[in-house]
Amino acid sequence: MGGWQEMLRSGAAALGLTITAEQEAAFGRYLALLVERSRQFNLTAITGPEEIAAKHFVDSLTVETVWRPQPRQRALDLGTGAGLPGVPLAIRYPETSFILNDSTRKKVTFLEEVAAAVPLPNIHPLWARAEALGHQSEHRGQYHAVLARAVAHLGLLIEYALPLLAGGGVLIAMKGPSGLEEIEASRKALQALSGKVTAVQPLAVAGAGDRLLIVIRAERLAPPQYPRDAAAMKKRPLFLDSSPPAP
Repeated sequence: MGGWQEMLRSGAAALGLTITAEQEAAFGRYLALLVERSRQFNLTAITGPEEIAAKHFVDSLTVETVWRPQPRQRALDLGTGAGLPGVPLAIRYPETSFILNDSTRKKVTFLEEVAAAVPLPNIHPLWARAEALGHQSEHRGQYHAVLARAVAHLGLLIEYALPLLAGGGVLIAMKGPSGLEEIEASRKALQALSGKVTAVQPLAVAGAGDRLLIVIRAERLAPPQYPRDAAAMKKRPLFLDSSPPAP
């Protein structure tokens, strides 16, 4: 064993996790599709197998240090892109349902291919804008967890994600070191949407760098006016380091 397999196994071991042979085979099929389709359109700028294992797969598995999916739970991966962190977690937890949301159709089409080819019957690609989901009855207040990897400022994520959570559900925001500043800047959003920061987990991922996992619990269902439309979010953001444009 060597190359990307060793990177995956050693990186997981550093997190206290064990990758089974069956899981490794599934990661291999996902990796092959990711590399092949990235030659055709922009899925990821990282195309070396070892880099993918460290910067995408192991990085995605860091979620397990703050949240362990349970059978019959539903999680939504917001702005999933090429399926990160949702696909690696779905490989690890086949009895948990992962809805993989992105607003780019070609990425959702790729994830439909992944679901069929790996195969992963517990992933459900969803083409939609994040702010629209929060006002749809089949999604609003329906999730145990919302995952977001390098998607947007934390203040925006709170407004997108908390309306999707059932009371007691958690938003897990995967950030770099600047995440601490984003927490402080997002107090207004936390108050408006009844969110509470319950964990801030710094991690160093071999081959990927420093990471910060921020866990925010929905104390109750979000007020019905949230999320606002994109224009309102831009004009009146709920975080301090973004000022409304001049009239």
